[in-house]
Amino acid sequence: MKLQTRIFAGLLAGVIVGGASRVPGAETLRGPLSALEPVGVAFIRLVTMVVVPLVIASLFVGVASLGDIRRLGRLGGKTLGWFLGTTFVGAVIGVAVALVGLHGEPLGVSERTGAALTAPPMPTLAETLLGMVPQNPFASAAQTDLLPLIIAVCIFGAAATVISPDGRRSLLAFFTALNELCMVVIGWLMRLAPLAVFVLIASLVARLGLDVLQRLLEFAVVVVVALVAHVVVVLVPLLRFRARLGVAMFFRAVSDALLFAFSTASSNATLPVSMAAARNRLGVSNEVVSFVLPAGATINKNGSAIYKAVTAVFIAQLYGLALGSGQVVAIVTMSTLAAFAGAGVPGSSLVTTLIVLNAIGLGPQAAAGIALVTSVDRPLDMCRSTVNTIGNLIGTVVIARSEGEALV
Repeated sequence: MKLQTRIFAGLLAGVIVGGASRVPGAETLRGPLSALEPVGVAFIRLVTMVVVPLVIASLFVGVASLGDIRRLGRLGGKTLGWFLGTTFVGAVIGVAVALVGLHGEPLGVSERTGAALTAPPMPTLAETLLGMVPQNPFASAAQTDLLPLIIAVCIFGAAATVISPDGRRSLLAFFTALNELCMVVIGWLMRLAPLAVFVLIASLVARLGLDVLQRLLEFAVVVVVALVAHVVVVLVPLLRFRARLGVAMFFRAVSDALLFAFSTASSNATLPVSMAAARNRLGVSNEVVSFVLPAGATINKNGSAIYKAVTAVFIAQLYGLALGSGQVVAIVTMSTLAAFAGAGVPGSSLVTTLIVLNAIGLGPQAAAGIALVTSVDRPLDMCRSTVNTIGNLIGTVVIARSEGEALV
């Protein structure tokens, strides 16, 4: 049985058992279900354990693999500008659609504390900017203060592009191995996901009732709407007016890559198919393809940024956490950075979404909300991986056109 099937089975079993405990005369079930909830919380803690090493390894490899930044010059600048710009806009769209499409009624997830959560006090602009400046990366890692840690990793990754080739290869080999190690651990943890989902969903439904399922469906619909909005409003116009390619022709040319991305939910696995489509059917030069697409598969994830932004709004609303302008800015910023830090394989977004939740004061308290998201993560992962691939391919043809290449 596939993992996503087992996770869905865990969700269904949790709903049935939790719903049964709401039936008059079956109240005695609620005590054991509440007692089991720490098992699910332990799963979330184990997932959180992987956040720091994954962020360090994946970001370092992504930045250091760009090559000599001085030599890449204009092409590198355009590529990084595309990655940052489209991912940031995706996060903005995700927050905007979520704030409009998700109703803010809390479900009492924070009942154990006796009150809804309050937003942490937001620092001033000067304090925020100063807080982004790395001082002690090891202290930032220990405190899960990820923004200065991410910036520190980017600085060291950029420095790795200008050292000797042998030194860069050694560093890349180490951090690539660390990244693979994180993927192995995530794979192990995801085997526990069905049990964790069952425990957390059963205890949540026992405490709150079946209204939570309506909110889960609402969340999934809003994620898909935000993904479609990003493609239609941002990516397709850039394809049409900057790359000057026909929309239908483009999607026919890359249809195999998009279907592969949707079926595997993996940007990395789709990379060879995407490169072949860009070279052979879109006419992009090997120089542009071999630089933009591998880098994009590593750090350019528009769909992931959208998903993380919607998820943060959804879980904040479950807890009754008021989102002011400061929290919205934090969600957009950290969704963008967390999308860069994620790996292009199924399951990694569960880890990096915790970066965004930490930024708005939720962190480990979000166990029940994360369990809900995990239960529908696979189909949404398929959708966002497809959007990631669309963004990378459109970015490739836009950059190729800006370099004066004659595309098919």
